[in-house]
Amino acid sequence: MTREERVGSLIHYLKHEREGYEAVREPVDEAGKRRLLRSLMNVRWPGEASEEFVKMQDELLTEELAERGIVRLKDIPVIRRLYPCKEVRNADRISLWRGDITRIEADAIVNAANSQLLGCFVPCHGCIDNAIHSAAGIELRNECAKIMEAQGHEEPTGKAKMTKGYNLPAKYVLHTVGPIVGKQVTKRQKEELKSCYLNCLKLAEKKGLKSVVFCCISTGEFHFPNKLAAQIAVDTVDRYLSSSELEQVVFNVFKEEDENIYRKLFQ
Repeated sequence: MTREERVGSLIHYLKHEREGYEAVREPVDEAGKRRLLRSLMNVRWPGEASEEFVKMQDELLTEELAERGIVRLKDIPVIRRLYPCKEVRNADRISLWRGDITRIEADAIVNAANSQLLGCFVPCHGCIDNAIHSAAGIELRNECAKIMEAQGHEEPTGKAKMTKGYNLPAKYVLHTVGPIVGKQVTKRQKEELKSCYLNCLKLAEKKGLKSVVFCCISTGEFHFPNKLAAQIAVDTVDRYLSSSELEQVVFNVFKEEDENIYRKLFQ
């Protein structure tokens, strides 16, 4: 089966899974069809799919990951090799990398989730929550749904939950809900962001993991100021590592603005 045939079969399954979707028109171009498939996966409510669907989905996502290229931790240098790092005590265990977090092969990557913890339902939205769920596949949302059903309430800000990584190169995903900032950052919101980092690190270590990749929690849709968020992230992680057995923590950034902020902190 070609990729185009596989995408078409997956679209056909999702369109017939829910009443009313049969009327959705399919694009004629391959890129448009792939975008439609991602959209249908984004809006799909948690629920089991057929073994055939999951198999085809996993084959597609694995093939796409291979094309994007897996980034291994050994290829991401620690900041001590690149920057003066006079005030960072654990510069030999902290790294900075700019790019797509769904390409990184690590024990765990961190997802900036919302309080429902089910991923982003907006079709092809640009948030990291959407990117991670789209690259992992529908099984990730299903596992999150089981966690939330057992919990019985929305995920509190600053806590952390762990799921498998499924089709991601990372073994696990740490989901944390950051604070949503209004006109001004409050002292409580600073502490909540700090808790996001701390609870992810604690959960990772509790589960015996050795490497964690953090995204820029709360700086996107939740409007936490980028520079202040980076300062809190670096300080919190550096302090924690001083009494931790974690081997490597990566600060992953996607925008040049965030990369420059972290570089200045390390310099």
